[in-house]
Amino acid sequence: MAKDGIGARVIRKEDERHLHGRGRFVSDIAMPGLSDVAFRRSAVAHGRIRGITKPAGLEDRVFTAADLTGVNPILANSGIPGFKTSNYPALATDKVRFVGECIAMCIAPTRAEAEDVAEAVGLDIEELPAVVDSLDARRPDSPLVHDEWGDNLFLTTAVNGDIDDLAKTAPVKVSRELNTGRQCMHPMEGKGVLAYWDFQAGQLVVYTSTQVPHMIRTGLSETLGLDQAKIRVIPPDVGGGFGYKCVLQPEEICVAWLAMTQRRPFRWIEDRREHLTAGANSREHHYKLTAYADERGRLLGLDAEVTVSVGAYSVWPFTACLEAAQAGGNLPGPYDFRVYRCKTFSVATNKPPFTPYRGVARPGVCFAIELMIDAIAREVGRDPMDVRAENLVQAAQMPYTNVTGKHYDSGDYPESLRMAAGLIDVAGVRKRQASGEPDGRRIGVGFSTFTEQSAHGTKVFASWGIPLVPGYEQATVRLTPDGSLEIRAGIHTIGQGLETTLSQVAVEELGIAFDAVRVTLGDTASTPYSTGAYASRGMVMAGGAVSRASIELARRIRRIAAHLMQCSEDSVELKDGAIYSGKASISFADVGKAWYLRPEQLPDNVDTMGLEVTEGYKPKVDSGVFTYSTHAAVVAVDEDTGQVELLDYAVVDDCGRMVNPMIVDGQLIGGAVQGIGTALFEESPYDVHGQPLASTLQDYTLPGAFEVPRMKMGHIESLSPYSAHGMKGVGEGGAIAPPGAIVNAINDALKDRGVELTRIPATPERILEALIRAEEKTASEAVA
Repeated sequence: MAKDGIGARVIRKEDERHLHGRGRFVSDIAMPGLSDVAFRRSAVAHGRIRGITKPAGLEDRVFTAADLTGVNPILANSGIPGFKTSNYPALATDKVRFVGECIAMCIAPTRAEAEDVAEAVGLDIEELPAVVDSLDARRPDSPLVHDEWGDNLFLTTAVNGDIDDLAKTAPVKVSRELNTGRQCMHPMEGKGVLAYWDFQAGQLVVYTSTQVPHMIRTGLSETLGLDQAKIRVIPPDVGGGFGYKCVLQPEEICVAWLAMTQRRPFRWIEDRREHLTAGANSREHHYKLTAYADERGRLLGLDAEVTVSVGAYSVWPFTACLEAAQAGGNLPGPYDFRVYRCKTFSVATNKPPFTPYRGVARPGVCFAIELMIDAIAREVGRDPMDVRAENLVQAAQMPYTNVTGKHYDSGDYPESLRMAAGLIDVAGVRKRQASGEPDGRRIGVGFSTFTEQSAHGTKVFASWGIPLVPGYEQATVRLTPDGSLEIRAGIHTIGQGLETTLSQVAVEELGIAFDAVRVTLGDTASTPYSTGAYASRGMVMAGGAVSRASIELARRIRRIAAHLMQCSEDSVELKDGAIYSGKASISFADVGKAWYLRPEQLPDNVDTMGLEVTEGYKPKVDSGVFTYSTHAAVVAVDEDTGQVELLDYAVVDDCGRMVNPMIVDGQLIGGAVQGIGTALFEESPYDVHGQPLASTLQDYTLPGAFEVPRMKMGHIESLSPYSAHGMKGVGEGGAIAPPGAIVNAINDALKDRGVELTRIPATPERILEALIRAEEKTASEAVA
């Protein structure tokens, strides 16, 4: 390992500017003549637009769908048979289909003035019945979100395993219905876009807070009818994404259209109410599950029906069906069984469109399968940890192809469970549980294990039928005349530290000094094409591309260095920030100077491609590499208030080779905090009319420092045989397991009371309701 290369706990390059408030986000960008944009949004969930009136004297400041001539709707088409396409307009046309849908765009010198203009826009909307619950939306008599469909189903899929014979013979049968709450992801920075026309370049320039700048250029080209060569997308610093910023947004189209047609700069910055009501929706699942097992609790088969409320429209490019498709494919998780039947329903409702959220579907399916494992354990009278350990895919089975065809590349799943149990001292917790708490609270312990497909490849995405399929990731590396290294990659950093970790990969391959590396990401004018940052693909894909390009650059440097030092190429080593042959050494600047400034010093057989290399990369097997993790939670439950305290929490993760262990820990801790929110606090409820009931952060509860215990971390490094340096993804993993671990711990604490929670978030109200129902059931049984 190089001193600051792969495996080193290097301080992040990004931290210097961000910790001193020197980052540059969309809202920090200003230019002469800039106008701010505000949107008049729908106040009803479902309605027919009968008229829009622009305020007198301000007609030139208001734009409606009728003004956006030549603008195409967002069409997230899919090649999957049966998929229904929704025309998602940038501004509503005939109908509105969720509260918060954009109807009119208003401009002014300031945001406050633009909002005043928006308030003055007159709307005549005939309110229609709204469909809010996904199970109701499946009924044949339900109101229709899209009249022309005839139903509310974007898509129905099926995995048809032969479960009926097993159902007749299995000794143990456990059935449950489980629900996950609709959530809103909360990056510190919401959406934002600034666009202007660059007369010198003849281009529309769009600054946008996005994870996928090259894809956004493609999407803007399709909707605006403008050649991609005439569009430049620049992502400045991005204050978090979590999947929210990896789809084409209507607001991006609107602001870009303004700049394209008006030939001056415009900007829109999302406020938190817009964020909560109109944008960041995900993770509303309903599961109907039946598991079949033997007398010891060994899982034999699973029968599942998954319904996902995906909102009113299909987002581009990942479509409305990504969540349900991922749920059906990933529900079996890390477990070894061979019979599986699953039907999924992607259901349109009068709510904002689903956007991918960290872990896409995995938090829901992990919660579902992990609660089923504990339910099986209770049914057969065994400790859930022991039943879980026996059901997990064993290390000796790797590589393992599961019942849905997922190819698990490497790992020791049971070892992660054992390590997590050790970190929380599960034996000590059981003793404490048996002796009781002095304050009367009940103690419980819960586990949750998952495997996460990361860096999905071309074949996987193509099989999902999404409009844009990733292929090779590319990176450019260049040695400069002064011996520095420039890295350019089309992926973008959204807080995961790519400026640091990509530098570490280059340091590992080139031996150059870490401080001599500069990274440029995302700008479509200067970086190779990339589909962007999502699906924990950053280090596997972009890291692999930087590795491959750096290896080729190192070969070219050795050739020039050997000539300058009059030695053989085989004797040249690149290490510790310099170039050596035995005791002799030269600097990287000497090589750079020879190529750029003193070419007479170059050997005759020098590679004319020079000291700039672009290489493409994808893993040897492009079905994805599989990280995995076990989380363990210890909770105390107050039966009088329903409050849950997290007493202890442990995470044991395997993401293959850790490029920077400090960043890995940060990713896992941050993800686990989000997962704690999913488990206990966060929900976006709607009333029967489709009105959002959590439109401010007074209504939507996020976990804070007092709700998060000091986490204990453990790591396994089982290298993937398919990726550069054995790397796997880690960005999503921390957020997946907490709901399963925490709710299993709550159920463990309350099992003697006959309580079993099957819905998240596990709020105090729901815990108290469950306790009351259990008491009523006990009382009625006593009377009987």
